[in-house]
Amino acid sequence: MPPKVRITKEMIIEAGFAIVRGEGADALNARTIAQRLGCSTQPVLYQFATVEEVRKAVYAHADAFHSGYILQGLEESGMPMLTLGLNYIRFAAEERRLFRFLFQTSGLGSSNVMALADDSALSPMLELLRQTAHVTPEAARRIFLHLFLTAHGYASLLANNPIHYNENEAALLLERAFTGACAAETIAKEDRP
Repeated sequence: MPPKVRITKEMIIEAGFAIVRGEGADALNARTIAQRLGCSTQPVLYQFATVEEVRKAVYAHADAFHSGYILQGLEESGMPMLTLGLNYIRFAAEERRLFRFLFQTSGLGSSNVMALADDSALSPMLELLRQTAHVTPEAARRIFLHLFLTAHGYASLLANNPIHYNENEAALLLERAFTGACAAETIAKEDRP
């Protein structure tokens, strides 16, 4: 009798990630994971008490994949904030289903837009932005949010519509958003007593 293949949590997460990436978040359930792994649903629900736990684990895996994707090339870039924004937008164009899973479901976990910049994982980006723009940490946070919302809007259009990604157009939009946000901070600083 051949040994039974043991279905691990990692195998389930990878299968779930592949399902979301290929078919979308709506296709993520115990049955589709089991089909992909060639097993019954029992091993899936043995490793995870609920499908919601599977979903959270797949979300964390997709989030780590996204982070690795958008951080590519920042070290070599002469304009790291532009590279970050372009990578974010390109991700939405190339990984539409993952983008929707990460940013257009309840998984984001924040009900306050301003709180998005409070994520500790962003600290190095905010510090880089602060140094690049020669602004205070709070001003860097506001500029980052302006850039993020601009990039997210563009990325959302790409992820949800048959729009083709144009890197030159995206770069110009992000450069203008950065310049405008920095100028707004300068004007606001001058208006303060």
